[in-house]
Amino acid sequence: MKVLITGTSQGIGKAIAELFLKNGHEIIGIDRLESGIADPLYTHYVCDIREKEKLPEIEGIEILINNAGTQNEEDIDINLKALISVTEKYAFRKGIVSVLNIGSASGHTGSEFPEYCASKGGVLSYTKNVAIRIAPLGATCNSLDPGGVLTPLNECVINDKALWNAIMDETPLKRWATPEEIAEWAYFLTVTNKFCTGQNILVDGGESINYRFIWKD
Repeated sequence: MKVLITGTSQGIGKAIAELFLKNGHEIIGIDRLESGIADPLYTHYVCDIREKEKLPEIEGIEILINNAGTQNEEDIDINLKALISVTEKYAFRKGIVSVLNIGSASGHTGSEFPEYCASKGGVLSYTKNVAIRIAPLGATCNSLDPGGVLTPLNECVINDKALWNAIMDETPLKRWATPEEIAEWAYFLTVTNKFCTGQNILVDGGESINYRFIWKD
């Protein structure tokens, strides 16, 4: 299938792209940074998704995965408004099979930075809106909402022993997910899944059960 993924330069987005490529899908990546992915089935566009007038014209998208996001950097503009722009441009077309928005456990609990929580909470709600509107095309739309993931953006707490121990005390499974684990969920929700839609899938090792957010000052 032809798959468009935003935010493919590192972390979760890169892991998702690599898994889909491994399974023979054609991938188009959009990121404001260059990509290190070298594969004949991969095409990369350097683009800031906030600049909707500069989004490339791409035909035949069957799966859209809105992964691009940030933390404490115009969160609402990037995580929510730009995600909406990308979805409205590419999703509502004949042949679309699935839309997946990468949300956050914080969108469920509110237990993080104010604008980040607000942006991800908006993603969860917008997911349901898209699911209703895209159903007549026979497509699904869900959000995948991770808790802690071992990505470069989280190294400030991963590398702080005291904070890491405190976070693990709040996480029943006593670990964070790898980007590859989140990618497996993304693949399931977009390729395998044909009937679940309008759902916000929380994958956080049980951390949200405790509702206590820990981070570096």
